[in-house]
Amino acid sequence: MIDHDRLFKELLSTFFIEFIELFFPQVMTYLEPDSIAFLDKEVFTDVTAGERYEADLLVKAQFQNRSSYFLVHVENQSYNQANFNKRMFRYFARLYEKYDLPIYPVVVFSYDKPQKPAANSYQLEFPDFKVLEFNYRVLQLNKLNWRDFLNQRNPVASALMAKMQIDTEDRPKVKAECLRLLVTLKLDPAKMQLISGFIDVYLNLDESEEQVFQTEISTIESEERSQVMEIVTSWMRTGIKQGRLEGRQEGFQRETELILRLLKRKIGQLTPGIEAQVQGLEIEELENLGEALLDFERLEDLTVWLENLSASR
Repeated sequence: MIDHDRLFKELLSTFFIEFIELFFPQVMTYLEPDSIAFLDKEVFTDVTAGERYEADLLVKAQFQNRSSYFLVHVENQSYNQANFNKRMFRYFARLYEKYDLPIYPVVVFSYDKPQKPAANSYQLEFPDFKVLEFNYRVLQLNKLNWRDFLNQRNPVASALMAKMQIDTEDRPKVKAECLRLLVTLKLDPAKMQLISGFIDVYLNLDESEEQVFQTEISTIESEERSQVMEIVTSWMRTGIKQGRLEGRQEGFQRETELILRLLKRKIGQLTPGIEAQVQGLEIEELENLGEALLDFERLEDLTVWLENLSASR
């Protein structure tokens, strides 16, 4: 099973400032970016329901030009839950009691359905007066259109487009666009891997979609296309290793087919003999070819590579 909360927490903690800049820019007018500190995990136990909850992300930040601080509480909700607004209020109350600081509460609703607007408040009232109205910010991803974020040079946009409102037939295109945006950001390798892995988890394509995805990659500008292909090849190598560890021959076969498609995109049509040689490679050899093909420019480069491999066996 996918640990959605862990994935979102890792993404948002790594790119917290970028997340706030993208979706809550008004907060940046009073938040001091250099002051942020991630607080220890908070655990809440609901004795009556017999459940244990953990706050996803709690950040302490300083107000600009002031000596006072406030908290930003970001909660990811990956499934629709009745009375979630009440749970958010309980989080708020317990955090406020412990820290005695202003709290800016945010919920990221990352489920696919339903698409009706999620609640953004919790109220307690009597017929004659209102006792409480607790409000929180809502970011409901399935209400956002991925096309609105294509030109946002922000790593969080690159990742979260994968969870926005996407027509089924657009899934391969969105995956290609997420990667295109990612490679323009020039992040360090660890951050690139974090986002590309996030994209691959939430836009896991079937075989027919994969073919459309490869076509979409071919339309990307040359320099960016090469970098996107590097990411795709790294996914392939990871898939091969996973297949080796789990003994999934079927998975290995899919990776072989992917290598062949990448080769044809890079250097053109292969001869039947060359294609047969690629299909006959061992797992480690296929993994090495996946890396080497990024430097191929013509069929002769592949032929020489295969000849050198044969001579070294």
